[in-house]
Amino acid sequence: MPFAFSVSDIIPASPQEIYDAWLDSQGHAQMTGGQPARIVATEDAAFTAWNGYISGRTLTLEPGRRIVQSWRTTKFTAADADSRIEVLLEPAAGGTRVTVRHSNVPDGHTSYRDGGWQNNYFEPMKRHFGRRP
Repeated sequence: MPFAFSVSDIIPASPQEIYDAWLDSQGHAQMTGGQPARIVATEDAAFTAWNGYISGRTLTLEPGRRIVQSWRTTKFTAADADSRIEVLLEPAAGGTRVTVRHSNVPDGHTSYRDGGWQNNYFEPMKRHFGRRP
């Protein structure tokens, strides 16, 4: 049975900087540690990240505040529906609180909840944005 969860962390950048990087091929690749991405800041546009491991469509954009995307990995089966991520960007002491609400995750795909977002997004983002002048 699909499940949902939420994770968050503080990233040392403004909400707009994170929003812009998330929705830019080069920016997304740089903030995740150099993994190739193809993405544009347009609703209903297809995207890929992590060298094609992740794919989906951008569903809703609220500049500097919120990104909603359908989301699946190459580990999803043909029978698995797309999951959905909602990325919330809120100003916080030290930067931005990034909250990812991940829903409709296929049963058994617990790695995203159990460190996947932290290891593959939040930690690389902290390093990337933390070393800017």
